[in-house]
Amino acid sequence: MISTLVSYKLASEDIATTIKRVSEQPVVSRDVEYYLENIGNVDTIEDLTSDYRLFSFAMKAHGLSDMTYAKAFMEKVLEEGIDDDRAFANTLSDKRYAEFAKTFNFKSFGEATTSFTKTQQGVVDKYLRQTLEEQAGDENQGVRLALYFERKADTIENFYQILADPALSQVVRTTLGLPESFATVDIDKQVELISDRIDLETLADPDKLDKLLERFTALWDVDHSTESQAVSQIAQLFNTGPQLGISQDLMLQIAQMKR
Repeated sequence: MISTLVSYKLASEDIATTIKRVSEQPVVSRDVEYYLENIGNVDTIEDLTSDYRLFSFAMKAHGLSDMTYAKAFMEKVLEEGIDDDRAFANTLSDKRYAEFAKTFNFKSFGEATTSFTKTQQGVVDKYLRQTLEEQAGDENQGVRLALYFERKADTIENFYQILADPALSQVVRTTLGLPESFATVDIDKQVELISDRIDLETLADPDKLDKLLERFTALWDVDHSTESQAVSQIAQLFNTGPQLGISQDLMLQIAQMKR
């Protein structure tokens, strides 16, 4: 069995070639073609959410496949946009929703929204990277985590962002040899301990980041000798649903709203 480190290196060292191979897969190629041919015809939020194939493509591109069913919830995200600090997307601690609203900013740009590169090829690029990571996870969940951390690293501004993301925090805990129970410690104390052992600037330095992920992948193999045991656990890290200061029940009510 190929080690997590070797598998990660094979995928990441020539990421453009790896993504190109993903894009050439028949199912992926057809989905990309459909998206590019049709997204320019979308003029409204409802146009987007009513075309399941387009909507699910866009949601997957932003790592939100698990919320594709929640059309009304996502329509609320898009209707309020991101310009107001009190906008719905900005109240969610999971920043994927704000990123989705930033990409599909109907609030600010109306019918012109889908004419921009970021909503056309930009979404395709995100979709291909997301597909690569998911497929890597089918073989080795540690590789998926490493690729995800690598992609997100240059967007991390503080350790609270890491702790708010279950997948990122899993990488850090594994790298530092911390038990799962560490996640239950007071968050300020978690930040204090992590910041004592990892320099935030490490994440912006490709060489240092590479060393960190080499350590992570090596320790991952030690901690997860039975890969099947890890699959369901890691899948949960990427399917956490919206996180905000309201109850899960209320979130579901929003998702089920009738128009």
